[in-house]
Amino acid sequence: MSRIGKQLINFDDSIKVTYVNSLLTVSGPKGELTLNVPSELTLSLKDNEIHVIVREDNGDSNAVWGLTRSLIHNMTVGVKDSFTKKLVLVGPGYKATTEENYLVLKLGYSHDIIYSYPKTLTLKCQKDTTIEISGCDKQLVGQVAAEIRDFRKPEPYKGKGVKYSDEIIVRKKGKDSKK
Repeated sequence: MSRIGKQLINFDDSIKVTYVNSLLTVSGPKGELTLNVPSELTLSLKDNEIHVIVREDNGDSNAVWGLTRSLIHNMTVGVKDSFTKKLVLVGPGYKATTEENYLVLKLGYSHDIIYSYPKTLTLKCQKDTTIEISGCDKQLVGQVAAEIRDFRKPEPYKGKGVKYSDEIIVRKKGKDSKK
């Protein structure tokens, strides 16, 4: 039995939920998301509540039960209030700008990095050194943030690189000279 899977998912009147032939569609003011519900599960929609029900109680269905409930909950939260991740560029000359559907990064390489991001996301560069990624799909927001971070991961000696705004870089001590 899944403790997370048993919980009901409540949503507002501003969110429209449809469930047809194991395809769940959630739409709201921030966007629309779809999920293919596994065949081991069914959904019950009643009065702004979604209940995830297991057809057969076995190990495989229990493993998917809590995951599916969490995915549906993230969908209902995302279409109402979008998810955001903030990245900070630390280093001399590190800058980010947006042009149409591209993010242009200057990260100390001999060339600029041009990153094309999905149209469903919005990227904002408030300053030259901060990037804010927002969208209704939590997985996609995290994936794009991780891909941007991979261009120049923070190094442990000076902390230069692309890091999450809430990330703490554990610094290493440099070389000691003999005296």
